Amino acid sequence: MTSPPRAQDAGPVVTVTPNPSLDHTVEVTVLERGEVQRTSHALVEAGGKGVNVARALAKHGHRTTAILPAGDDAQRMIGLLSPQQVTTVAVPITGAIRTNIAVVEQDGTTTKLNEPGATLSEQEVSALIDSVNDALRSGPSWLVAAGSLPAGAPEDFYAQVTKAAVAVGVPVAIDTSGPALAAAIDAGATVVKPNLEELEEILGRDLVTVGDVIDAAAELRARGCKDLLVSMGGHGALLITAEGSWWAGGPPLVPRSTVGAGDCTLSGYLHTVGTPAERLAGAVAWGRAACLLPGSTVPGPEETEACAVAVRVVADPDPLQAVKDVAS
Repeated sequence: MTSPPRAQDAGPVVTVTPNPSLDHTVEVTVLERGEVQRTSHALVEAGGKGVNVARALAKHGHRTTAILPAGDDAQRMIGLLSPQQVTTVAVPITGAIRTNIAVVEQDGTTTKLNEPGATLSEQEVSALIDSVNDALRSGPSWLVAAGSLPAGAPEDFYAQVTKAAVAVGVPVAIDTSGPALAAAIDAGATVVKPNLEELEEILGRDLVTVGDVIDAAAELRARGCKDLLVSMGGHGALLITAEGSWWAGGPPLVPRSTVGAGDCTLSGYLHTVGTPAERLAGAVAWGRAACLLPGSTVPGPEETEACAVAVRVVADPDPLQAVKDVAS
């Protein structure tokens, strides 16, 4: 497939990440449990799903603002994000930003150790939501609310920011899981990006075939959200909208790191203009490009355009085909 259309107007995007992280990635040949090992490569990035989306979009010319809670370590996040042209709004908290560690083996196998993060007080949660409301007044092209919720944040946190965005006409993208995802769907999110396991979790049933996923998406659309972008790892991704359903994927690849690949998939969807099929192609190209880079490094235009040529899109995919048998 040819390169998908690129955004004509790289409009401002606001992201909110209630549980950000400092992502440490190390590479080893093979992880041997209980042994002392030397790493071949190490990387530290500002992380968290919304932060990763801001970084990826900024690398493609979008003006991005990342809203996040931070304590005395706020300057560390700002220092990591400023060179990547991401504006940081750090909401003061008494706790500290968590550290996540990813150990990536030579064959792409990734082991992640994620800390729980700071516990937010009721006042700190309110301040975070106030910062989102302030940012919405500037009329961004998108609000992206993503990642796990820290202790102290209510399950309807994403539903609250979704309703705030919808009220002022700003489209909102949600990437989270569990009750927080379900609440955002019911609140009318514009697009949600669950993976297959997260979709099964909120519906309480296994999704074995492509038709199962399409039916599940239709069920959730009826509850309030508009579009569902379902990532399926090596089996590509499905997009379900009011206009229909599409699958996209590409030839098998050996990933260098899968950390942040889903965040880049969402970023590619938000960046690409055109038909649903073209937007899905852009999403998959960005996700594949991220897999070929170390740690949570986000791809630039050269990497995403190189991956786009191998992406294949199928409209109205066979509903009887098993998800695990979908060509990748």
